[in-house]
Amino acid sequence: MSGTSSPEAVKKLLENMQGDLRGLSLECRKKFPPVKEAAESGIIKVKTIAARNTDILAALKENSSEVVQPFLMGCGTKEPKITQLCLAAIQRLMSHEVVSEAAAGNIINMLWQLMENSLEELKLLQTVLVLLTTNTVVHDEALSKAIVLCFRLHFTKDNITNNTAAATVRQVVTVVFERVVAEDERYKDTIEQPAAVQGNSNRRSVSTLKPCAKDAYMLFQDLCQLVNADAPYWLVGMTEMTRTFGLELLESVLNDFPQVFLQHQEFSFLLKERVCPLVIKLFSPNIKFRQGSSTSSSPAPVEKPYFPICMRLLRVVSVLIKQFYSLLVTECEIFLSLLVKFLDADKPQWLRAVAVESIHRLCVQPQLLRSFCQSYDMKQHSTKVFRDIVNALGSFIQSLFLVPSTGNTSVTPNQTGSNASGSTGSAQTNPGVLGMGGGATVLPAFEYRGTWIPILNVTVQGSAKATYLEMLDKVEPPTIPEGYAMSVAFHCLLDLVRGITTMIEGELGEAETVNQTMTETTSLPAQASERQDLQSVSDQSDKELVNRAVWEEMVNACWCGLLAALSLLLDASTDEAATENILKAELTMAALCGRLGLVTSRDAFITAICKGSLPPHYALTVLNSTTAALSSKSYSIQGQNVQMISPSSESHQQVVAVGQPLALQPQGTVMLTSKNIQCMRTLLNLAHCHGAVLGTSWQLVLATLQHLVWILGLKPGVGGALKPGRAVEGPSTVLTTAVMTDLPVISNILSRLFESSQYLDDVSLHHLINALCSLSLEAMDMAYGNNKEPSLFAVAKLLETGLVNMHRIEILWRPLTGHLLEVCQHPNSRMREWGAEALTSLIKAGLTFSHDPPLSQNQRLQLLLLNPLKELSNISHPDIRIKQLECVLQILQSQGDSLGPGWPLVLGVMGAIRSDQGESLIRTAFQCLQLVVTDFLPTMPCTCLQIVVEVAGSFGLHNQELNISLTSIGLLWNISDYFFQRGEIIEKELNKEEAVLQKQAEEKGVVLNRPFHPAPPFDCLWLCLYAKLGELCVDPRPAVRKSAGQTLFSTIGAHGTLLQHSTWHTVIWKVLFHLLDRVRESSTTADKEKIESGGGNILIHHSRDTAEKQWAETWVLTLAGVARIFNTRRYLLQPLGDFSQAWDVLLDHIQSAALSKNNEVSLAALKSFQEILQIVSPVRDSEKPDTPPAINVSVPVVVGTTTATSLGRSFMRTDSIGERMGRYNGSELPVVTDEIEDLNLWWAAWNSWYRIGSESTKPPINFDKLTFIPSQPFLTALIQIFPALYQHIKTGFSMDDLQKLGVILHGAVSVPISSDASPFILPSYTEAVLTSLQEAVLTALDVLQKAICVGSENMQIMYPAIFDQLLAFVEFSCKPPQYGQLETKHIANAKYNQAEWVALNYVPFAERSLEVVVDLYQKTACHKAVVNEKVLQNIIKTLRIPLSLKYSCPSESTWKLAVSSLLKVLSIGLPVARQHASSGKFDSMWPELANTFEDFLFTKSTPPDNLSIQEFQKNESIDVEVVQLISTEILPYANFIPKEFVGQIMTMLNKGSIHSQSSSFTEAEIDIRMREEFSKVCFETLLQFSFSNKVTTPQEGYISRMALSVLLKRSQDVLHRYIEDERLSGKCPLPRQQVTEIIFVLKAVSTLIDSLKKTQPENVDANTWAQVIALYPTLVECITCSSSEVCSALKEALVPFKDFMHPPASKHVPNRKDALSTATILLFDQKYCRVETYSKASACSWKFKVVEEGHCVAYCLFVCFSPLVFHEGLPIGK
Repeated sequence: MSGTSSPEAVKKLLENMQGDLRGLSLECRKKFPPVKEAAESGIIKVKTIAARNTDILAALKENSSEVVQPFLMGCGTKEPKITQLCLAAIQRLMSHEVVSEAAAGNIINMLWQLMENSLEELKLLQTVLVLLTTNTVVHDEALSKAIVLCFRLHFTKDNITNNTAAATVRQVVTVVFERVVAEDERYKDTIEQPAAVQGNSNRRSVSTLKPCAKDAYMLFQDLCQLVNADAPYWLVGMTEMTRTFGLELLESVLNDFPQVFLQHQEFSFLLKERVCPLVIKLFSPNIKFRQGSSTSSSPAPVEKPYFPICMRLLRVVSVLIKQFYSLLVTECEIFLSLLVKFLDADKPQWLRAVAVESIHRLCVQPQLLRSFCQSYDMKQHSTKVFRDIVNALGSFIQSLFLVPSTGNTSVTPNQTGSNASGSTGSAQTNPGVLGMGGGATVLPAFEYRGTWIPILNVTVQGSAKATYLEMLDKVEPPTIPEGYAMSVAFHCLLDLVRGITTMIEGELGEAETVNQTMTETTSLPAQASERQDLQSVSDQSDKELVNRAVWEEMVNACWCGLLAALSLLLDASTDEAATENILKAELTMAALCGRLGLVTSRDAFITAICKGSLPPHYALTVLNSTTAALSSKSYSIQGQNVQMISPSSESHQQVVAVGQPLALQPQGTVMLTSKNIQCMRTLLNLAHCHGAVLGTSWQLVLATLQHLVWILGLKPGVGGALKPGRAVEGPSTVLTTAVMTDLPVISNILSRLFESSQYLDDVSLHHLINALCSLSLEAMDMAYGNNKEPSLFAVAKLLETGLVNMHRIEILWRPLTGHLLEVCQHPNSRMREWGAEALTSLIKAGLTFSHDPPLSQNQRLQLLLLNPLKELSNISHPDIRIKQLECVLQILQSQGDSLGPGWPLVLGVMGAIRSDQGESLIRTAFQCLQLVVTDFLPTMPCTCLQIVVEVAGSFGLHNQELNISLTSIGLLWNISDYFFQRGEIIEKELNKEEAVLQKQAEEKGVVLNRPFHPAPPFDCLWLCLYAKLGELCVDPRPAVRKSAGQTLFSTIGAHGTLLQHSTWHTVIWKVLFHLLDRVRESSTTADKEKIESGGGNILIHHSRDTAEKQWAETWVLTLAGVARIFNTRRYLLQPLGDFSQAWDVLLDHIQSAALSKNNEVSLAALKSFQEILQIVSPVRDSEKPDTPPAINVSVPVVVGTTTATSLGRSFMRTDSIGERMGRYNGSELPVVTDEIEDLNLWWAAWNSWYRIGSESTKPPINFDKLTFIPSQPFLTALIQIFPALYQHIKTGFSMDDLQKLGVILHGAVSVPISSDASPFILPSYTEAVLTSLQEAVLTALDVLQKAICVGSENMQIMYPAIFDQLLAFVEFSCKPPQYGQLETKHIANAKYNQAEWVALNYVPFAERSLEVVVDLYQKTACHKAVVNEKVLQNIIKTLRIPLSLKYSCPSESTWKLAVSSLLKVLSIGLPVARQHASSGKFDSMWPELANTFEDFLFTKSTPPDNLSIQEFQKNESIDVEVVQLISTEILPYANFIPKEFVGQIMTMLNKGSIHSQSSSFTEAEIDIRMREEFSKVCFETLLQFSFSNKVTTPQEGYISRMALSVLLKRSQDVLHRYIEDERLSGKCPLPRQQVTEIIFVLKAVSTLIDSLKKTQPENVDANTWAQVIALYPTLVECITCSSSEVCSALKEALVPFKDFMHPPASKHVPNRKDALSTATILLFDQKYCRVETYSKASACSWKFKVVEEGHCVAYCLFVCFSPLVFHEGLPIGK
């Protein structure tokens, strides 16, 4: 407006007007003067207006009627030139809007006239247009007239006018409606009451409408009337009208001004009441018409469809549906149903084409489609319009394939359906026979079962650019090119999918945003200000529920039809771009279904893509089952079936790969085409971009991918990525170069697909994992029972998925690893290997990944990650375990420092290795353990140390590899060192942990349960270590036992002081004694079979060649170790309450070991016994040192008695742990037990010792080859224990004990030795040496007697027992002891190396015992007990044995020693005996002594033949010594000695003084052998005692008398014998010694007589004189002898007799009593010189009792033989 109202424009307008008027006046000057005048007055008028008014334009408009008048008059002239000038001027005025309503009416009337006169038609149209467009002054009828004018011009004959008029009409109609819009805009702020739409039939009265609206209403109503061929109401004057033009006008109005119809109910009413019925009516021919149907079938001829109208109707319908759908819901339903019908195969091709184009227009409007769905498909009892549209498109496409497009064949709908369904199962046609040869053409096309349809480029994606709907100029139906309808339908489908998915996904996105906001909002507390928002949010969520229902319905309605059509097209497509579009459509639909959670439809689309990816008819169960489910759903559309068409197998695609199918049985090869690969890419794309919505469809996708990967020969590599590889069996995969270049890309996409799983939400990720797992399960099933290469796709991808999802590994770890663990158990090695590879890679990656929070702060996660590693231990396959252990090793090397709470699991893996699992496995596991022990002990939690101990122990028990077992024991030693060095730290940490556990236990109300509870945790750690070593100590392998034993005892020895005092109780009872029990049990039950070799070529020493012997070594080691601990740790153990029980148990073990039938064990047991006895008594309270002794001072082991103070506290220890000793300081010093308890311990030891001794020395009842006889070293050791033991028990050592000891000593000495051991134990027989056992026995007795010596009085009663014991040993010299019934051989006869028993040479021992006896007796002769117990008598009695045997003694030394001992003993004992003569304690000794002298001096044994003269003389000198002893020690004290004894001695001397001749001597030796010297000494002794000058006591007189009597008798006998021999020998001289003897006797007689003469007469018995005188006759008889020496001696002997020559005295016969009182009755047996006893029964026996001075001297038996009996010198008769 500013352009026309500006002053310049106004000025120009005025000028132009004036110019126009001038021009008009000029033109009309001549012909039309009125006009000229009017023009001139007009000029004046204009000038006047211009001059008078400021608003010139308004003034002009006001006066426009006048201003216009000249021009109207000019037009009336009908002069072309003038008319043109006038019309131009009028147009100028109109363009400046200075025309009033009246003026406008006048102008229109003028124009009507011109029109009727057919003048300036184009200018007219122009003027009308200007008039109506520049302003709104023309209304109502004027307007109607103007419009009719245009219509009339449209129907003129002139083409140009026609077309211009048509355009003008269109523009005018538009203007009319634009005015309505403008008017509405002006009045929009004033609220008005809408009037109800009148249903009146009078269509003229539309009183409620404003002017412009009313015009528009009337115009539209008349257009409808005209199209319907009815008379118009408003457009009066219309003469003709075409339907096509009317429909076009209706369409343009409806299309351009929908708001007018929507805002004004009157217009809406028109639509409903007029337009829709009109359209339906006009459609009728199209509906009824069927192509090719016979006319006879219908009664009336059917009107043929008319293309121009039909096409325009469809255009109108499109607009109606698009713009007024909301108003015309019911009507639209009809229209849409009609549209669908028009697609039927029996409609003309052009009709189907335009119908498809119309539908296409709908398909690009997703919101519209949505409305259809809401209005129809979602309503009950309503046509499922949307579904029908989609299905119709599907059927349409199918029909194009199934019906030849020539149009001459008629196919009924039923046949169509049956063909469609039947074709799915029909046999394949040979692709080679196809006429079209799809592969030959370069055109993009669809080809299906011989039908070839090109794809035309009909439209731009997303816009429905129609071809035939725009052919408004065509009257005849066009010919439709082949493929056009198909192409449009194809685009319909694509646009439909694109539209729906874009719309729904957009709305879904909005909804999700709202939801997110809602979640955020609701999670906060609602403030007042927020409540409003919450309200709106909840409205939103309601809205979303509604929306979701719509979305789901839309998808449910369309998916089946879409899928059927798209699948068919996909199968038929030969064009890559088309295939791509189809696949994209399927993909977007699958994704949409997924997002909406519509599982069936989603799976159906995915299945379609999957099937497309695989070769036709490929056997893949997952897909087949899905298809079966789908094919059962065929949807009926008004009697038409839409079938799921299965892909045809006719492939016109290029084959790009040939490979093996993944199947259980090999089935030849399969081919992949480029389309398969394209589908595969789509599948990958789907999984990659829409993985989150795939859910359970992952199963389908992955199964397909797995098969494709297999066919293409991709194999998994490091990290799970697939790389092109060689097929393992069958013909290897053949790939074209195209695919070869594609493979790395595919492989890459595959990897990226799984990498993108990191962006999936948790639920989707689980679906992916589950799908992979079930795929893997299938692969596992296939791999069972054969060794074919398995499919590793699933396992590899599980690994890849796990690796990229490490940031949230927790949520998928359990299913992932759970499945991989199953894979690891698979029998197929390749499968297993990959399972393990995947699992271990994941674990390693999980541990190295930087989690948030880090693993060190998230213990639960760390344990979760490590748990599968532990689970692998349950799998027995060695290859898996190797992988597991390699993984552990790598974890240790990389993460060892940060394992923390994961240590128990890692250690558990090492510990889970069993012995039967192969050497390499054990070795690897052990390598891990070594690494742990050497590098990681300080970094692991102290609570895990116990596990380390257990694991190390378990390796010790493995029997595969001895070195490992031994090394593991070494590790245990290292571990113990570590405990020792870091004791305090470990203890602190364990105590802290213990406190926590204790608290937890209390909260739960349970008791804390751990091994060795309630010992402190640190001590428990030690105890576990000890217990483990203890287990190893009973391992079946000797080397392990030995090593473990040494380590156990070294550890306890070195580190035992770290333990709490109370823990020692557990060490003793649970560790040491438990171990001893087990070792004892194993040893006693061990096999005695010989082991040939120690494996391989190792020879076993004979001392270890049975299991029993090997166990013996263990027993030895164990017992020694325990004893050592008891010894060195006594100061710790003794204060424990049950030390005495422990002591008893230890003794019991020592005892059972000592009594075991194994020399090694028994001997070692005694050594242990010795060790525990060397313990020093603990310090008494009063003597406790203030501090423990200085550390590192090795206190010597003290044997024997030691006063406690001399050593201070004797800790037996050398370990340097000063700080630990503080534990026993101060108040905690062990309470020292009192002496009584101590004594009890020693007595317990004594009892054990006694039991060992008595059992081991007791001879067995039966002997055979296997009888066990204790060895000498054992017995020696046993006896050697006694002295040490005795030191502790001597105070209470009683006689009983002594007797027990004696039994053992005696038994021990009696045990023989085996002949094979004898060379090592026995000296050669000739050496007089003691065995160590014998020495020990003597030492024991020596200790005892020394103790008695210094002991109290009451101990001394034990002396006799000791003597008894020793004397028993002395007897061994002649009578070796017997060991049960065992036959022993003399050592000389024993054969070496035969199981014979050899008796020892007891002589040295007996002799040494004798020396001890003598020695002891010398010290103790006067002791009361010795006197009372007749020790001397026993000694004599014992000595009598060797003395009587003399030369028969086993050893010559024995009797010599016996003699000398006897002499020594008597020299001491006789004075004692005399001293006690009155007590009668020695009475029984004297006869014993007499017999001993008798047996020795007159032995029955003959000297050996080889005895030299020198030896004989030596022996004789011994005899002489004995006689000398008698003469010095016995006879001088005869008055203290029983007379009988003296008599025996005298008889003996008498006997000895006569030469006893041995017949064995040769003549030459005879004089020596006669023991001349001995006889002489005997005689001298007799002589010596035959008289004595001083007789102080009657006893002395008696001995003299007896000696004299014996001497004289002796002389008498010698003389008699000599005389006899002399007479018998005749001329032969007598033996030398006999001559000597007679000379000696003769000299003795003369000496005797001289002596008697010198003696006081009263001292000489009358009887003696009688005997002297009685010699005389005998002497006289000797005179006849021939020896000069005898003669001279005889002479000397006879001379003294002169003193006896007296005259006879008077006779005096005294009485009998006198005779008896003075008679000494002697009995001589001349020949044998011995006293004989006779019983009373003898013929002439009398018994006399000779009494002298009140003493009973003797009983003599008087027997009369040959001797003369004198009385007072006179014979009293024979």
